[in-house]
Amino acid sequence: MKADELVAASTSLDGDFKSIEPHLLQLGKHLTLRTYLSGYSLSDLDAKAWDAIKSNRVAVSFFTYIEQVHTEIQVEAKAADSARKTKPQAASRAGASYNLALRAEKGVVTRFLPEPSKEKEEYQDAIIEDLALMGVKPDTVTYTSDYFDHLYETCLTLIKRGNAYADDTDVETMRDERGKGIASKRRGRTISLNNPNKAMRDPVIYRCNTNGPRHRTGTKWKIYPTYDLACPVIDSLEGVTHALRSTEYTDRNPQFQWLLDTPKLRQVHMWDFARMNFIRTFLCKRKLAKLVDNGKVWGWDDPRMPTIRGVRRRGMTIAALRDFILKQGPSRNVVSMDWSSFGAADKKEIDPVAPRHTAILKKDHVKVSVTGDEAPAEPRSEEKPLHTKNPSVGTKKAAYSKELILDQADAKLFKDGEEIILMQWGNAIAKTTTGGDPITSLTCDLSLKGDVRTTEKKVTWLSAQGQKLIDAELSDFDYLITKNKLEEDDDLERFLNPVTATMEEAYCDEGVAKLKKDDIIQLERRGYYRVDKGYEEGDEKNVVLFYIPTGKSK
Repeated sequence: MKADELVAASTSLDGDFKSIEPHLLQLGKHLTLRTYLSGYSLSDLDAKAWDAIKSNRVAVSFFTYIEQVHTEIQVEAKAADSARKTKPQAASRAGASYNLALRAEKGVVTRFLPEPSKEKEEYQDAIIEDLALMGVKPDTVTYTSDYFDHLYETCLTLIKRGNAYADDTDVETMRDERGKGIASKRRGRTISLNNPNKAMRDPVIYRCNTNGPRHRTGTKWKIYPTYDLACPVIDSLEGVTHALRSTEYTDRNPQFQWLLDTPKLRQVHMWDFARMNFIRTFLCKRKLAKLVDNGKVWGWDDPRMPTIRGVRRRGMTIAALRDFILKQGPSRNVVSMDWSSFGAADKKEIDPVAPRHTAILKKDHVKVSVTGDEAPAEPRSEEKPLHTKNPSVGTKKAAYSKELILDQADAKLFKDGEEIILMQWGNAIAKTTTGGDPITSLTCDLSLKGDVRTTEKKVTWLSAQGQKLIDAELSDFDYLITKNKLEEDDDLERFLNPVTATMEEAYCDEGVAKLKKDDIIQLERRGYYRVDKGYEEGDEKNVVLFYIPTGKSK
């Protein structure tokens, strides 16, 4: 909207509903991806909009953001004088604004509303456990089913007062009639039927469901309250002061308010924030459950899944996850982020403390004979730091001998007589090679006096003698879908990525045998990995390592 259109619309909100409806719709559309009417902070325009509708109950219920903005105006106005008298503070280390302007006379009580949407207790337990991983410990845990009797009485009260009615219309017909604003034959009332906000058109607050026992209430109930009824009633009953809701529910805010006002319940303030979205990722529980049920993934903790357990198994640390979330802040702007920013946050946490190890791919690995006067006569080992910049990480035994292995990809790059660097040992001169493509073996003259500063090629290697090489599987994972944003009506099967997991077998240094599940390491020149399965003496299965994306190509 242009500036003059904004002014006209925001100052024409004090009439009856018919006259202000076009302006409300116009401003509502303008604010879909904005927090303020103009610019990125409060302005006189926001204040004028509030002044124009603060006494209009219809406008307030339709356009709830105004009340939040008005509160923020008051808070900022009170803080203005003191701000002028103090020095500017440094920007928040969290990287996001948390000036929510929440009205909190006696503190804030809010809730995290897990919605397992399943009858099995395991789903409910999984949410509690995931929150514990994040360090979120609730003061109390309650269940909607604890209030079924109260919700039932609330529904009866609404019916007796003429504010609700029972309807046996089939689901498809009911949905179609609500969308078109057609009264149900069971209705007998006309109030709010043509509300421009479709969420206010006779919302369903109870549904019949006779499918099997529930894990908390058994077979006692055949009707169940909907989310729309349960949220406001239970929030009010439990003493919640602020309902923090994602912007997908903004259209339902007037409905939330109506279900507080009509039964005359204690008020609950609402604050909207945008949910986190990532490219080529979907967060719909129904579609994720379909992948689990069809065996497309290993389970809810699959490293390809956008769940707390999934990203944890992929190697995301709790510290990095919390820091990333805090830096996003409670913005109302809906954006789809790239996973690279997610990985970059993790790298900051793990790079300073991840032990360094070495892996050589089994496929076409190259045997190396070390020659020259400086070559060790017998295999030997030395204590080497696990992290060259952090001695506190500890040390490992590094083996040296005349027989090494290195990667085929490195060997193919060597020119005859070229000087190379054997990392954490010294220089060597690549000489004769055996085999064409692939190379099967080569010879190197050790030249420890060579200048590593002027030598271009650095290679990782493992001694084939003086240590027990550990078998490992190096796994990497791709996006589950091929489309950046999956729409609600998209056919999931059509956009599933055909190959989402790859694995290569490798030899690792002997120190890898000491690693435990969930340890995080860096494999030199390969990247960071989380240990999904550690080494077990006598176990024929390999150590399993999952690659951790850190925002850059490997």
